[in-house]
Amino acid sequence: MIDGRIKYRHLQCFLEVARQKSLVKAADSLAISQPAVSKTIRELEDILGVRLFDRNRKGTTVTRSGEIFHRHAGMSIASLQQGLDGVAQLREGGGGQVNAGVLPNAAAVIMPRAILACRAQGIGAAVRIMDGPNHDLLGQLKAGELDFVVGRLAEPSRMVGLSFEHLYSESLAFAVRPEHPLLDEENFELARIMEYPVVLPIRESIIRHAAESFLIANGVGLPNEYIETISVTFGRAFTRASNAIWIMDHGVMLDDLQSGTLARLPIDAADTQGPVGLTTRVDSALSAPARMLMSAVREVAGAFRQEPV
Repeated sequence: MIDGRIKYRHLQCFLEVARQKSLVKAADSLAISQPAVSKTIRELEDILGVRLFDRNRKGTTVTRSGEIFHRHAGMSIASLQQGLDGVAQLREGGGGQVNAGVLPNAAAVIMPRAILACRAQGIGAAVRIMDGPNHDLLGQLKAGELDFVVGRLAEPSRMVGLSFEHLYSESLAFAVRPEHPLLDEENFELARIMEYPVVLPIRESIIRHAAESFLIANGVGLPNEYIETISVTFGRAFTRASNAIWIMDHGVMLDDLQSGTLARLPIDAADTQGPVGLTTRVDSALSAPARMLMSAVREVAGAFRQEPV
């Protein structure tokens, strides 16, 4: 039987502290005082009889007990939200909301086409698209804040409680503006990129490891100075306005490469190929609109199965 002392505010506060990894940031997000957050967490810990967070100068981290509770608390809130959405749907005649997380490659190529396909068929629901680093999106997925995530497969430690459906594979690409001097070199060597600004994915991203490993394996390594970002808008604008070399998933740059606004350096990066697909919670119960959007994602992704991008 559920302990009647556990209230919605306990779960809401716990999930926000776990997401923000900070009592102060959680307080700001919830629009309450930091002492109120601390008191609520202490109450929940007293009820459960375990410590949920370790607190230190670097922030707040979830304990092992907290991780177990986090998964089920997130699902409880998600189920409650689905119930509220269902009631609202009946009352207002709407179709609820689909919450999808997308990594840059999916945001640039897969998701726009999938949503257009769903709208043509009448998805009957609002669609909320969230982007960001993979670890943030998977955290929101586990907490029940997202229905699914589209992007590269995460490392095994982050896939606990999650299921991955492989759709296609893609490699990294090295993109420059069409007038870049390296495009005119007859005997291009990878080491030449060290002479220009390099734009890399942030350290927390999945593809950063692939990019670093590729450069090191080819005897280049990381440049002394580089720019880190997962912003497609910045990467595209900075590359087009300078002699920078943008290293990112090919899918992110696909439209720019096909239109000629960016050009690809003659670098064989097949070794960086990785699986792209749908990540869901193992025990998720998706709404009909969410299943419809996932089906559209599969159909769009089918265009990339025969030839990796």
